[in-house]
Amino acid sequence: MASPRRARIRLLTWLAAACVLGGANPAAAQGGRGAAAADTSYLRTHYAKREVMIPMRDGVRLFTAIYTPRDSANVPILLTRTPYSAAPYGEGMYPRTLGPGPRFPALGYIFVTQDVRGRYRSEGRFEHMTPQRPVKRSRRDVDESSDAWDTIDWLVKNVPGNNGRVGLWGISYGGFFATAGMIDAHPALKAVSPQAPQTDWFIGDDTHHNGAFLLNSTFNFMAMCGTRGAGTAMTCGKPFDFGTEDGVKFFLELGPIANVEKKYFKRQSPGWTDMMRHGTYDAFWQQRSILPHLKGITPAVLTVGGLYDANNYFGALKVYETLERQSPSTDQAIVIGPWYHGQWARDRGESVGDLQFGSTTSDTYQREMLEPFFAAHLKGNGQGTHPKAWVFETGRNQWRTFAQWPPREGTERSLYMGASQRLTFSAPTTTDSGFAQWVTDPARPAPFVASGGTDMDPDYMARDQRFGATRPDVVAFRGDVLTEDVTIAGPVRPTLFVSSTGTDGDWVVKLIDEHPNGFQELVRGDVMRAKFRESFSRPIPLRPGQVAQLDFTMPDVFHTFRRGHRMLVQVQGSWFPLVDRNPQVFTDIYKAKASDFRAASQRVYHTAAQASRLTFRVLPAAVVP
Repeated sequence: MASPRRARIRLLTWLAAACVLGGANPAAAQGGRGAAAADTSYLRTHYAKREVMIPMRDGVRLFTAIYTPRDSANVPILLTRTPYSAAPYGEGMYPRTLGPGPRFPALGYIFVTQDVRGRYRSEGRFEHMTPQRPVKRSRRDVDESSDAWDTIDWLVKNVPGNNGRVGLWGISYGGFFATAGMIDAHPALKAVSPQAPQTDWFIGDDTHHNGAFLLNSTFNFMAMCGTRGAGTAMTCGKPFDFGTEDGVKFFLELGPIANVEKKYFKRQSPGWTDMMRHGTYDAFWQQRSILPHLKGITPAVLTVGGLYDANNYFGALKVYETLERQSPSTDQAIVIGPWYHGQWARDRGESVGDLQFGSTTSDTYQREMLEPFFAAHLKGNGQGTHPKAWVFETGRNQWRTFAQWPPREGTERSLYMGASQRLTFSAPTTTDSGFAQWVTDPARPAPFVASGGTDMDPDYMARDQRFGATRPDVVAFRGDVLTEDVTIAGPVRPTLFVSSTGTDGDWVVKLIDEHPNGFQELVRGDVMRAKFRESFSRPIPLRPGQVAQLDFTMPDVFHTFRRGHRMLVQVQGSWFPLVDRNPQVFTDIYKAKASDFRAASQRVYHTAAQASRLTFRVLPAAVVP
């Protein structure tokens, strides 16, 4: 079990990348010294600090900290816009670092950090995932795109020594603001790096996956950074005190999710309250997806994502995919590394949990990918040469480059769940009724980690999955020992034929690499809420005992199952408290009562006509060194 200190650190998963790495820190943001007392001598010596309130077109002013090199002129600006504080406040107060990586303070940039509208010392009203206004009829029609435009316009006109070129970056929530800033971009904005960007809070980022609510991470975030403070602007406070490290115990004793409002938030967390009012992909959520607005993007874009990022890997993939489809002329690339949320800017990237990668992957990314990207577009001629994708191959532990992601090479193959719980690349041929069956009981849900779990622990995806093997509500399909390497690249798409004695249910699918020593490495896992199987906007119930087809897409992988390993698939009906409990009754779960939660018998079928499977692209041996 994690120590209390480690558990508190995990509560900062949402904040660490955007806040600590963006130049701020939680202690300073709350007015204390704390981490701000760390060594700041380099920045004090080499940078002059200035604090300003930059006016937006509607008259609202945004707090902005500007750090200008004391001995350089004609240098570009690197801007980050954050809801996690531009602290430390005061022109004599300096952060520990600046920019999107540890070497950037020595590379010759003007660094700018801004509190977004309605947060900390900026004026105005904060709104989660601010809806984009594609048509602006007056100065009152503002969004994060217009705030970025107005900020950049002011900076290039009023900051001495700048060369007229601006780069924009951000991690996590900051990645959302970076993504929004490249829409209808200011002419001076030449390069943008959205890193783990939030893009759609209902389909795949942070708060929901395929309509299923991510309970522990959302609860922590809204408790810490989503509640009303004493002032007019919203700020982040202390981590929530659970009184236990046992997340299963805490959230089970909480009862139905409606009790969060009654017991804890009491209508003081506007974001949580809004979520509980919108249990389907309605206009509220659709307006908050930034993806439809990514058209005609003129700055160069380098999107960054982590294979083990349970928060916003979806967002990184979707920004890249959407630009390829909706803005094909944009000069863009993607980096996908072996990292949890924000790790590429936090440490050297040598490992996640027990998984070791054999090199300092974050250093390679910073030196060979991120730094040259900004240098080419902000200091050079804007014609930096680069591949379309840098992707780290797990299993073999090596960086690879591609002219397209997912790669063109390879063959789509399906991995079938079969009789006797075998896993095979051959489709089942039996016409008899074949299925695996288990009972999912909301009173005894399957956990997402072996112990603890009050938050979305950043390393949970790297933990040994054997803890589920002894549970009767987890079904495992195991393949034969591989006689040759199998490399898969791109999304993993489950197709499940299922039934239940209930009228709703969750199906969790985990693709696992079983090592010869028994270690079960989670390659990819995700959840599908059955009532959303045909539409996220118009849920429909299951008919008890009737077979339904569930198709969904899990985020991309690039993994080699080595010779001597086995491929393993686990299927289960709960993943608690990472995902909230499904009452297994068709209802608005956010309003469900304790009496609505019922055990249900669930099945996954494996016959010729109902062949449950996972489909992915397998690379030929000639493509794999």
